[in-house]
Amino acid sequence: MAGPYVIGVDGGTESLRAGVFDLTGTPLAFASSSYPTQFPQPSWAEQDPRDWWRAIGTAVREARSKAGVAKTDIAAIALDTTCCSVVALDTNGEALRPALIWMDVRSAAEADRVAGSGDPALKINSDGNGPVSAEWMVPKALWLKTHEPATFDQAATVCEYQDYLNYQLTGRMTASICNVSIRWHYDSRSGGYANSLLQRLDLAALADKWPQEVVALGDVIGKLTPRAADHLDLPADTIVAQGGSDAFIGMIGLNVVRPGRLAFITGSSHLHLGLSDQAFHAKGVWGTYPDAVVPGLHVVEGGQTSTGSVVNWFKQLIDPAVSYEQLNKDAAALPPGAEGLCVLDHFQGNRTPYTDPNSRGVISGLSLRHGPAHIFRAIIEGVAFGSQLILETMGKAGFKPEEVVVCGGATRSDLWLQIHSDVSGVPLTLTEVADAPALGSAALAAIGSGHYENIAEAADNMVRTVRTVEPDMSRYDAYRSHYQVYKDTYASLAPVLHRQAAS
Repeated sequence: MAGPYVIGVDGGTESLRAGVFDLTGTPLAFASSSYPTQFPQPSWAEQDPRDWWRAIGTAVREARSKAGVAKTDIAAIALDTTCCSVVALDTNGEALRPALIWMDVRSAAEADRVAGSGDPALKINSDGNGPVSAEWMVPKALWLKTHEPATFDQAATVCEYQDYLNYQLTGRMTASICNVSIRWHYDSRSGGYANSLLQRLDLAALADKWPQEVVALGDVIGKLTPRAADHLDLPADTIVAQGGSDAFIGMIGLNVVRPGRLAFITGSSHLHLGLSDQAFHAKGVWGTYPDAVVPGLHVVEGGQTSTGSVVNWFKQLIDPAVSYEQLNKDAAALPPGAEGLCVLDHFQGNRTPYTDPNSRGVISGLSLRHGPAHIFRAIIEGVAFGSQLILETMGKAGFKPEEVVVCGGATRSDLWLQIHSDVSGVPLTLTEVADAPALGSAALAAIGSGHYENIAEAADNMVRTVRTVEPDMSRYDAYRSHYQVYKDTYASLAPVLHRQAAS
């Protein structure tokens, strides 16, 4: 098969996945390599960066072999990774300790210190209303300085999974405009890194340890070093283009690269990411982040903590052997509102718009008439109501998407898709390649290798729509009263839920 081809790498929580794509966005082959996570204490989660390096070599080699293409036909590679997987490196670029990956929240006390600083850089999170997440870069770096000062002082660089791998590939230490904008309080429009925030935290030394070059998505970082070329079994002149945070690169893989569209990334949790040509900040909304994905545009973010995970919890609870097909069939026979049931989807707290880690799930309206199908449908409806509340909150701030492009686990359920569309009254578009982050990375590689000029052109040529789920407006009307019950549930029960969490 004639090239050129590009490789998109998706560095996830449990494994790294590499895909070989042609320039039309068609995947030729995928391969993955897993790595372990250590949990040495409650709330801690660590990985060895050397495992990331091993995994990228294994996955890239296997994917190219399965694709059956010559290594000389690979023009470029780009990668997305988990965000806020923080690593401290010595002067040789080697890790001084295991990385604190994104789910590591040992820095909760430090996050409170950051939130209490009152620095203007905090406006990106709910217009400064907070709270700041312990997942993010600054709290984790502050934890290192406070609890492991020798490591912090010895560190020549404090960076992320993304930056570590790009350095190992090219020998050039850079940060991604995506990661630093969304989670490091970086502002490309007003001075870059939030030095005033660091000074307030007695953390000014961190500014010199962060990568001094911030590179836009799709720009060339460099070419593979001889060591990296040997490790990946690719030519030494293979281009490495800048990538970013997995879900945000998934926006490119869904062709959500212009204002008016929203990427709806589903799975165990939901993420809602859109682009606006105007900056705005509002309570209940995360962002906007300037230039984090597309130069000149601002990313707005919302998210739900527990979505597909609640569905899986219920399935395992009632009968692990029952199929999702049967559950969907039985639930589809019920009317909107599941005959009086309402589920609050806060099983692990709420991310947006309340940002309330102490809220919990609720199933209300139960009677002896209700069976598993009712609860299953009510769970899906509750998750859909949570998504609609995010869209409504964004809308009040001025962002109203005309189209929602969806990927992830929910796309396997026609019932789930239809309920989400009916509740929101907005069409849901599905694309051809399910692995949107890997395709987004491949698009960035195609830009870096000069085959496309910019993100919009690459997405237009590499992403294809396969179908659209249209809302049934009669069901949209029927859901209005049930949606109000959903909103009233949190408003009424929040104090009770907080007392339960405290006890």
